[in-house]
Amino acid sequence: MTLCKPKYVTFDCYGTLIHFRMADAARQLYADRIAEGRMTAFTLDFTAYRLDEVMKDWKPYREVIVESLRRACKRWAIEYRDTDGSTVYETVPTWGPHPDVPAGLAKVAKEFPLVALSNAANEQIHANVAQLGAPFYRAFTAEQAGSYKPHMRPFEYMLDELGCGPDDVLHVSSRVRYGLMPARDMGIRNKVWVRPGTEPEAPGYEYVEIRDINGLPALLGL
Repeated sequence: MTLCKPKYVTFDCYGTLIHFRMADAARQLYADRIAEGRMTAFTLDFTAYRLDEVMKDWKPYREVIVESLRRACKRWAIEYRDTDGSTVYETVPTWGPHPDVPAGLAKVAKEFPLVALSNAANEQIHANVAQLGAPFYRAFTAEQAGSYKPHMRPFEYMLDELGCGPDDVLHVSSRVRYGLMPARDMGIRNKVWVRPGTEPEAPGYEYVEIRDINGLPALLGL
């Protein structure tokens, strides 16, 4: 299948392009407080609290991490230490791409401007994008938009800044809930789910599946 050629190819950044290592950071931090056999359940709760925190009014991403960890620790009746949130937050700019990303992106970047739309903070995103192996036209953050995905406001902000409409972009995401659902609600018809299996399927949201970013050039006729 070949998709209509867009003006821009837009991406959720963390998980889609960057290896999202939030659970790894939590595992390392709480190894002295949670048994290894229970750690997956703890990180799932941490994930759920992050979603709940970003659905509130915007606040700095550091605070999102702090409050999510604090709530998870309370639920698990373990100690939350004052440095826990910052320790996890400060790992984010060190994360690099999935192995498939640089080569696939480089092919797409020869023909299309690449755009990142991220829930990260301004001080984080550029360090991660610099590791992707391809030039990005723009990188937008929740901090700039004053709202986190899965709210629609970040997508509105991106389209306004690009000066284009929903039909002018192809949006690529590994996250159904954070990326593909609000993109569909915004009227973005061209959507790609990369790394299927990372979240439950939602076929009503009308996306094309690819295993990894190496499959993206073919969808664009490259």
